[in-house]
Amino acid sequence: MYESLSALDPVKINFNAAGMHTINIILAFVMFGVALGIKPKEFIPLFTKPKALLVGMTSQLIALPLITFLIVIIFYKFIPPMVAMGMILVAACPGGNISNFMSSISRANTELSVGLTAISTSLSVITTPANFAIWGGLYVRYINKHAAHALQPLEIDKWQMFETVFILLGIPLILGILFAHFLPGITKKIRKPIQYLSIVFFLVMVILAFSQNFNLFIKYIFYVFIIVLIHNGLALATGYGIASAFKLGDANRRGITIETGIQNSGLGLVLLFNPKIFPPELMLGGMLFVTAWWGIWHIISGLGISFYWSRKPLRN
Repeated sequence: MYESLSALDPVKINFNAAGMHTINIILAFVMFGVALGIKPKEFIPLFTKPKALLVGMTSQLIALPLITFLIVIIFYKFIPPMVAMGMILVAACPGGNISNFMSSISRANTELSVGLTAISTSLSVITTPANFAIWGGLYVRYINKHAAHALQPLEIDKWQMFETVFILLGIPLILGILFAHFLPGITKKIRKPIQYLSIVFFLVMVILAFSQNFNLFIKYIFYVFIIVLIHNGLALATGYGIASAFKLGDANRRGITIETGIQNSGLGLVLLFNPKIFPPELMLGGMLFVTAWWGIWHIISGLGISFYWSRKPLRN
């Protein structure tokens, strides 16, 4: 398995500037759609009783990156370095845009879900570069000291990453909130269709990234599938476990589980395709495959658990 996954690293993903611009536009559109559901007045209960909000932020912004780091350290003999760095990058990304839709299906606390998405997305300008730099840096130092094969040099421009995250997430988020505030009638009509389009557009984004590399995707998908299955399962379990440890109600527990398990891997793809952040000479095949498949799999797992919970009444 290690050898097969290591073979991904030299794989060069054929991608052009037009495709990159399309992916940027799609991600900005998706984040604009997320912002349409953000109404500041709905967050008042979250801040007057902030326990669930703080637990959710801890689970997503601190616990998930930490647990991911521990996984890749413990199993470093089975997980190649660039695949591990892809897992760390996904864990550093904010909550996924479709988590709110999934929370509504699963009878979770939707206000909490929207609040966590909004906050994690807003903070991602800082937390995504910081988490990737901290945990990625620790992993690089560990693997170069303990592994037989040292990791290729990986110097990331953190300020460029900060700028990219702000442009792709921050600006659409601000515009979406303003749009919803000043045009509530139109917002009410387009919000639901945009949620469904977001899922379709993300799949389009992944297809664009791999349309010229489909044979490579099929060749290595089995091993990537196992890695992402375990990682995503642990992310969901982390959210559920931390919410349960703090004795939160069932609706809050469901919301935090989904928020922790649904990551904005689309942002991860955009960062990976940005040559100013990840220079083209780096062999990033492992990171790209893990990040892209995460984006597909978390939709499947998230919808699966959401429909399961939709049939289960809240326990309290």
